Amino acid sequence: MPLKIKESDLYQPIKNHLQALGFEVKGEIKDCDIVAKLGDQVIVIELKLSLNITLLLQAVDRFSVADDIYIAVPKQCTIYKKQAKQVKKLIKRLGIGLIIVDVQKTTQYVEVVFDPQDYTPRKNKRKQSALLKEFEQRIGDTQKGGSTRAKAGLTAYRQRCIRVAQYLLTQPMAKGAEIKNAIGEEQATQFLSANYYGWFEKVERGVYQLSKKGINELPEWL
Repeated sequence: MPLKIKESDLYQPIKNHLQALGFEVKGEIKDCDIVAKLGDQVIVIELKLSLNITLLLQAVDRFSVADDIYIAVPKQCTIYKKQAKQVKKLIKRLGIGLIIVDVQKTTQYVEVVFDPQDYTPRKNKRKQSALLKEFEQRIGDTQKGGSTRAKAGLTAYRQRCIRVAQYLLTQPMAKGAEIKNAIGEEQATQFLSANYYGWFEKVERGVYQLSKKGINELPEWL
């Protein structure tokens, strides 16, 4: 059966850890869970059993009274176990440190995952390039921000496929090269062949027409 712990169970292991580093440590000072002092350095640690927005707001507020701020949660913290990478990225970006406490029946372990630090996120050039490519290729502002995934499907790729499908409404059968020349879509042949949305079907080598699925779905996008 999992050991049930309280916020106060995190206090003593952290106090012991800080005292071993030479800090003087006291609990519950002016609403701060832990205050530690070493020379002129003052740190504040906020204790919680779970990571949530209240804890983050509380920790950010402590910058007005301390040099360094830490958040401390138990190792069993659900959101940390499931989304450790994202949680660490968020806390780092706030300039806050993170402490994990492993509370067991006979002993406790304290791990300083990272100290407070200035955080400059590294850009993912590949993802940024894909974002800007979609932005540039999208014709108009086709989706409201916050739309559900089911409705947020009018990508630049789909827009280009729609143009190909529209041509096949006027010319029931056509080759990719013909469509390319007629509407100026350089990848018409690739769209027909890939048939990502199931809108096209091959009639004969190189010749395509709209599928039943295409005929039924196309009006929803026009």
